[in-house]
Amino acid sequence: MERTFNTTGANNPEDNYSIDPMGRVKWPEMRRLIEQKKYFVLHAPRQSGKTTLLNAIVARLNAEGKYEALYLNVELAQTARDDYVSGDRTIASGLVHAARLHAPTSWIAREGKQFASDGAPGMLLRELLCEWAGHSERPTVLMIDEIDSLIGDTLVHVLRQLRAGHNDRPGGFPQSIILCGVRDVRDYRIQTSKGEIITGGSCFNVKAKSLRLGNFSEAEVRTLYGQHTTETGQRFEEGIIPRVMALTNGQPWLVNALANELTEEMVDLRDRTRSIGMDHLDQAKETLILRRDTHLDQLLDKLHEDRVRRVIEPILCGDVWDMALPSDDRQYVIDLGLIVAGDGEPPRIANEIYREVIPRELTSSLDGTFDGLVPRGAYVMADGRLDFRGMLEGFQQFCRENMDLLGSRPVYGEATPQLVLQSWLQRVVNGGGQIFREYALGTGRSDILVRYYHVAGGRRLEQRFVVEIKMVRSRRSVDTTIREGLAQTAMYADRCNPEEAHLVVIDPRDRSWDEKIYVKECVGVVEKGGRGGKEWPITVWGM
Repeated sequence: MERTFNTTGANNPEDNYSIDPMGRVKWPEMRRLIEQKKYFVLHAPRQSGKTTLLNAIVARLNAEGKYEALYLNVELAQTARDDYVSGDRTIASGLVHAARLHAPTSWIAREGKQFASDGAPGMLLRELLCEWAGHSERPTVLMIDEIDSLIGDTLVHVLRQLRAGHNDRPGGFPQSIILCGVRDVRDYRIQTSKGEIITGGSCFNVKAKSLRLGNFSEAEVRTLYGQHTTETGQRFEEGIIPRVMALTNGQPWLVNALANELTEEMVDLRDRTRSIGMDHLDQAKETLILRRDTHLDQLLDKLHEDRVRRVIEPILCGDVWDMALPSDDRQYVIDLGLIVAGDGEPPRIANEIYREVIPRELTSSLDGTFDGLVPRGAYVMADGRLDFRGMLEGFQQFCRENMDLLGSRPVYGEATPQLVLQSWLQRVVNGGGQIFREYALGTGRSDILVRYYHVAGGRRLEQRFVVEIKMVRSRRSVDTTIREGLAQTAMYADRCNPEEAHLVVIDPRDRSWDEKIYVKECVGVVEKGGRGGKEWPITVWGM
């Protein structure tokens, strides 16, 4: 039986194509922290391989014989919420269960069950860890997974029990504890049953360091996909790996989900003599987006949280963050994996798949509206080509008739007009082409590339269109906005080489539609080293 690409749970190298998890972290640094008796944090977005890594660390430590290590998942105690006594008992029982399965010779496996039943309510975890360390012939190390799934008093109580035992290590408490979750413990803002807000840093101030598990590198993706080729003979065509990286930015679940779609779900590709091409990858991406598996569903659900909206909305608009935006909010959205920041680049949506599913999710309520206004095949000409100008004219009219109503119940604040336009484009293009979106904080614009396919003379041909979206800001005139937009659109067109380039100027100010709606034929120039450069004809659409 051949191995498969894993999209559920921890990775098993016997069943799944695998990247060595120990190679994804700086193991010498982690080992040094353990040797120094440190408590530290490992965090990463969901389904990034954290559990796989923790289990690998446990196996490595136990095989070396210097430590006695255990893995504990505390997610079952999430439902205890503020009932910390119940949560404590659930966690203690979970530790005993884990030991009996994976470390049957340990004291916890032999004696822990009775101890967990008879121990002092609310102190079971601390006492159990104390007894384990005291009875073990080797220093003990504990990996606690899903720590930030705990809620309220239960989370506070667990963190305080771990902190209370810190001074007793290694003879009376684990020498080293690794807390693992989506966020760093310092970012926890925990509301207790009494309404108090307690930060994770205050109730677990013994953390020595915070480590982050990153995404797959391109070399790792190449290795992962190469295992399938080696074992089955099925080849991925040239260019697939760089395209997968663009779609996923190496996010492990997305990387595996695309490959699973290609090698298992597409029935015709189960024939391993058939190579996997770029068209197959595009189809797999679209299927993944439409199916909304748990990974995407959980992530998109976060978009409706106020703290996430405050971070994402300016990025969608190409705007800047409010100066009052809490740094905790920014870090929270980074830790979720929704955005990436750093390396001298402005903060941006993490990958192409997220850039596509976010506007679809935020405008999903419009799907029924557009079904009636834009029937399938609308704006497709007799020869199969897309009438892009006609489509934008149709959207202008839609704005005139409906945008005031949409403004009274905004989809996503100031980003509403851009999102509605993208939803309109998606409705028209869907099934006949692709939409590529680019937006980042502070750029002052949103860029869209549309690729539409049609058949002529027995050949599959492609049309390309670029659309730049600019907002008229309160302190800038329409003319200034257009002038800046023409230069930006020309640069984008020069990169994408479309047959048509369009600049959409959205004016959110309180003005009449007769003033807002216009069409102008203009020219944008790409400057080349201070000299006049290539001129691009650009149609400007006011809305």
